[in-house]
Amino acid sequence: MVALDLDGTLLTSDKTISTTNEKTLKDLHKNGVKVVLCTGRPINAIWHFIEQLGLTEATDYTITFNGALVVHNNDKAELAKSGVSKRAFSPLHDFAKSENAPLDILDFEQVYSMTDLKPSMYKQQFKGNINFVPTAFDQLNSNDLYSKAIVCDHPELLDQFQSGINSTLRSQYHIVRSQPQIMEFLAPKMDKVVGLKALLQHFGWRFNNLMAFGDAENDLGMIEKAEVGVAMENGKDEVKAVSNAITVGNDEDGVAKYIKHFFG
Repeated sequence: MVALDLDGTLLTSDKTISTTNEKTLKDLHKNGVKVVLCTGRPINAIWHFIEQLGLTEATDYTITFNGALVVHNNDKAELAKSGVSKRAFSPLHDFAKSENAPLDILDFEQVYSMTDLKPSMYKQQFKGNINFVPTAFDQLNSNDLYSKAIVCDHPELLDQFQSGINSTLRSQYHIVRSQPQIMEFLAPKMDKVVGLKALLQHFGWRFNNLMAFGDAENDLGMIEKAEVGVAMENGKDEVKAVSNAITVGNDEDGVAKYIKHFFG
């Protein structure tokens, strides 16, 4: 199985899949290797990439919401799902309010932009098909499950916000900086590894059957856990440090070049 992060990894800087990467992954898929996109987004937001790569057969799946939901591509059925309560995000909401920071909270279908806080940039940053619903935190349904929360702001303001997070708050979430302007707050043990473990077990496999490509903090777990973890040259130093190999950058067909090198 080959697991692929999107932004900064499979996608070029203009958020597309290059012709070379497309052809290489289609060839790999045709030869029986399972190609799995691993993203923080919902499946509808990346459906055009799934169709582009032809990942719509009976055994094709996608890891979404950074591991919280594993989706069967051709009918959108859920293989594995794990969410958190509204109550779990209450300390984060209070902290965002004290720091004059924005906040978006996602369930598994849409994004709730917190109207009682600073306006968020997330809707402008988000590329894909998902509804944004302006909502005050008090109006969120306490009985629903939520996948994650997002703080999206200018990188320098996000740096300040990140530096203010104390150890108590940090212990309540798995916090990852997925992009310079985006910080994600997940359940404490939530990671792309969680979704990949469920999918590998579904096929009767383990992590020694996995190759993973990534560049950012939210890829660390799967890069470290995979039998072959491949970091992008444009990736974070901490990702490179736990990888087995480093390929060239996302604008130089790094995924395709390493796959051709490895599989021949």
